[in-house]
Amino acid sequence: MNPTEPSRAEVLAAMTPEKLKEMAEAAPRASHPGLRDFLEIPYDQLEEMNLEAKEERLARRPADVVREQRIRYLNDEKRIKAVTVCFTDLEGRLHMLDYDKKFLLKAADNLTFDGSSIRGFSRQQESDLRLAVDWPAFYWLPSDIFGPGKVLAFGEVRERDGSPYGADMRALLKGYADKLYTQSGMVAHAANEIEGFLFRGRDAERGYHQAGHFEFISTGGYYHSLPGDALRQFIDTAAEVQRAMGFANEKDHPEVAPSQFEMNYSYTEASVAADQVQLYKLLSRQVAARLGMTASFLPKPVTGINGSGMHTNLSVTRQSTNLFYEKDGKDGLSAAGWDFIGRILASATDLCLVLNSSVNSYRRLDPHFEAPNQIKASAIDRGSMVRIPLGNERSARVEVRSIAPDANPYLAIYALLKTGLEGPPSEEDGDKRPRTRFLPDNIYDAIRLFKGSRFMQEVMGEEVHAKFAELKLAQAERCPKALGTLIKASEVQYHHEVTNQFLWSQF
Repeated sequence: MNPTEPSRAEVLAAMTPEKLKEMAEAAPRASHPGLRDFLEIPYDQLEEMNLEAKEERLARRPADVVREQRIRYLNDEKRIKAVTVCFTDLEGRLHMLDYDKKFLLKAADNLTFDGSSIRGFSRQQESDLRLAVDWPAFYWLPSDIFGPGKVLAFGEVRERDGSPYGADMRALLKGYADKLYTQSGMVAHAANEIEGFLFRGRDAERGYHQAGHFEFISTGGYYHSLPGDALRQFIDTAAEVQRAMGFANEKDHPEVAPSQFEMNYSYTEASVAADQVQLYKLLSRQVAARLGMTASFLPKPVTGINGSGMHTNLSVTRQSTNLFYEKDGKDGLSAAGWDFIGRILASATDLCLVLNSSVNSYRRLDPHFEAPNQIKASAIDRGSMVRIPLGNERSARVEVRSIAPDANPYLAIYALLKTGLEGPPSEEDGDKRPRTRFLPDNIYDAIRLFKGSRFMQEVMGEEVHAKFAELKLAQAERCPKALGTLIKASEVQYHHEVTNQFLWSQF
């Protein structure tokens, strides 16, 4: 080196911050062109691929055939680096593990995880559980949102011996749907209308115990937002991701409350619909985080405004005939449809904890904000637990309105189908106007009614039924027993979907 020339350190020290930043940004492109070549698929092609995979599921293509097809694809597609495998715990939280593709292809039949670290799963002394890939439930992901080179599949939780794990509600719903089809040729359909809030800043829920409030992105109101504002930007982006993932979008819009949103998509087979609920919330949170915001599915995050629901539309078909439709039936429903409603209303208080499983969800059941807390059915009264929407031969359905967006979708849809088709029949005389009954207005009453329900023990199994009640009581005991009128930090901090494990462990 020439001693008269400045050293590299001296050259760098003399440079402006702007010049250094420019060099740092340019260096990777200039020095390492083409080192990474991970899978990135255009949105229109993603939609075609995901819709085709969805059609295979709906057609009940044999799982072993699909498994062979997917494994061959993963082997051949060199640009995939990892497979995200998802499962849902008893309370409804979505968990994800990223497996290196090469490892997954070698070990797909022997995937395990620590179940004792999942609330509501196995005890510490029996921690290991198995995870089986549900190959038909396979999704290609938008790379700008989830990162390039990844695909996603849902998993089924298994015992050590490979048998279904009792607390895996996804397997329970899927098994029940398969039983309906094989035994009676019936296909259960569901469509969920999921409302949420968009708040300023990332991880707003985790920081609520420090901030003490949420900050709205928009106060525009129902159906109103300018094309370029933050709420509309979020909705547009999230809807594009939904469409690309094969949701079959219908409409999207701001909701009644400030910064509230809803993005609707078409009905589908019940177990597919429940997967889409989890993906809807996942992609909403991911899109919001990339925009520096938080998508929240707390049922009532802010005092004094409307809460969020997850209205769940249900119907049953046999050989493509909608069993709930009758042109001349009351409100366009058949006797089978009204029987389905009657059984749900007869078990409404038993079901309430499953549909409203957090302390915060009982704030939403407030009659001042169009709360669906009346145990009755109506075509027009939005205060009714069950509504009968306008429908035709294809779209006739039953809409259960009292479900909060933080409910475990697999458990909620399974419990409603099982109750509507097999539950205790209604004892009310249809010719007499019964007195109006109401759902519980607090989680303690809901837990008590749930624990005392023999029918819910049969629906879930005694062990899982007791475990669910225990989890909900533990969450409730971390919060003030009397709700009062103001949102308390504890009902946000210890909410089962606000995964702040650091704070949970300090309680």
